[in-house]
Amino acid sequence: MSAAAPAPPARTGWASLKDLSGYQWFVFIVCCLAWDMDCLDQQLFVLARRPAMTELVARVTPDDPRLPEFSQRLVEKAAQDGKPPLSEEAARAAARTALQNADIADASTYATSFFMLGWAIGGIGFGILGDRKGRVKTLMLTILLYAVFTGLSALSSTTLEFHAYRFLTGLGVGGVFAAAVTLLADTMPPNARPIVLGLFQASSVLGNCTAALLAMWFGSLQEAGAFTGQSLFGFPLSPWRVMFLVGIIPGFLVVLIQLKLKEPEKWKQAMAAGGAKAAGSYSELLGDPKWRPRALGGLVLALAGVIGLWGIAFFSPDLQSYVAEPTYKKQAQELKLEGAEGPLDKPFPKDSQADKYVVGQKAYWSGITSLVQNTGAFFGIFAFSILTGYIGRRPTFALFLVLAALSTALVFMFLNSWSDIMWMVPMMGFFQLALFGGYAIYFPELFPTRLRSTGTSFCYNVGRLIAAVGPFALGKLASVTYAHLPAPEPLRYAGLTMCSIFILGLLVLPFLPETKDKPLPE
Repeated sequence: MSAAAPAPPARTGWASLKDLSGYQWFVFIVCCLAWDMDCLDQQLFVLARRPAMTELVARVTPDDPRLPEFSQRLVEKAAQDGKPPLSEEAARAAARTALQNADIADASTYATSFFMLGWAIGGIGFGILGDRKGRVKTLMLTILLYAVFTGLSALSSTTLEFHAYRFLTGLGVGGVFAAAVTLLADTMPPNARPIVLGLFQASSVLGNCTAALLAMWFGSLQEAGAFTGQSLFGFPLSPWRVMFLVGIIPGFLVVLIQLKLKEPEKWKQAMAAGGAKAAGSYSELLGDPKWRPRALGGLVLALAGVIGLWGIAFFSPDLQSYVAEPTYKKQAQELKLEGAEGPLDKPFPKDSQADKYVVGQKAYWSGITSLVQNTGAFFGIFAFSILTGYIGRRPTFALFLVLAALSTALVFMFLNSWSDIMWMVPMMGFFQLALFGGYAIYFPELFPTRLRSTGTSFCYNVGRLIAAVGPFALGKLASVTYAHLPAPEPLRYAGLTMCSIFILGLLVLPFLPETKDKPLPE
């Protein structure tokens, strides 16, 4: 009797997608939609943050107590640089502009830090909930939470209200990643899991690019005066308010999840086998010598990427606005727009034709900056997903961490023109966002079913909790340490200083396991 023919080798890479059932494809699509809309919310915030703070931050008044000291510093700096001496009036005018920009930058970084703080706290809490009560229930609750509070952000009348709404939005945003990733990891065939998780993370670019296109469209409408004289519940209608209203749309996805999605069998079996008692247990995650090094190492690895992205790279639209503002003002003067008279180092009268033109151009080119950054990200995540299947998780992370640091430093030091945006920013997006494709693949492979959501969330969201200081640190470096430099140099040097964070990821890699071609731990 002849021996049975050996089973054919399992398909890998793109070919492994042929092994997915119809329901597995449905789970993949729903998880991608949830994550895409989550990323849409994130990018709407990134693009609307500075316009919102520009409108909500209090104006620097002529009797501001900071003016005398700051004016004197500008006079001394002009003398040191061999420039013509500044008159007292010119120095105070320049100081008011500089302080206003610093206050807006501070408020923007605070908003980002509060958002990330909520993201981290929500992610930790919902990570536990995902292991104890189920991936699907958690996913549904997190979507509803971030959709509601994104919409309410549009009604902010003060920076305090805006920061509070962003914190509450962050609670929901933080829970989506771990819930969706663990749902996919538990549902997909083992051979298809890496490529599916890579595709899941790559799909986030659709949400990011949609936000960029909306910003460009609203910027064009602003420039055309479409929002002039319009109001929203008593507030002046601004593009940033409309952008946050768009964030309500993901709430409708909850209905689809409620009707069609089921908890994965792997999770049900783990709960039936007694895993419910240990599910979502931080005492086991951090107390067991097998899981603790993975949790702490994954946290540090995530910390490097999250601070690099949210503390540096996602301020590239702000850098673009600083760099290009003189050009926009000069164009307004060449077009002889109303309000464009006077020196270029002073702001145009609010709501004048010239002011609308400058604001519209900033919004439009911020959208372009985000769009090309996320285009690079799309290909970077694909590249990471494919390369890690050949050389392993740790070598791929090491390569992309080094290149992320170099490309980010390049952008913040040398971005000076629109042509620079078109090649520098996509390259930064390619290497920076690729790391997040790695997180989606790697973190679920580190933990057993009963701890998979908790462990993934711990790495990604406790890292984000600590990383909430990143935007704050960038803001303080720009508004305090390098404040004496002319714009946009403070933001340039702050970003360059922050690039050292990528070294953390490199240092922790030797202490983490290689999971390529290994089954999920149980």
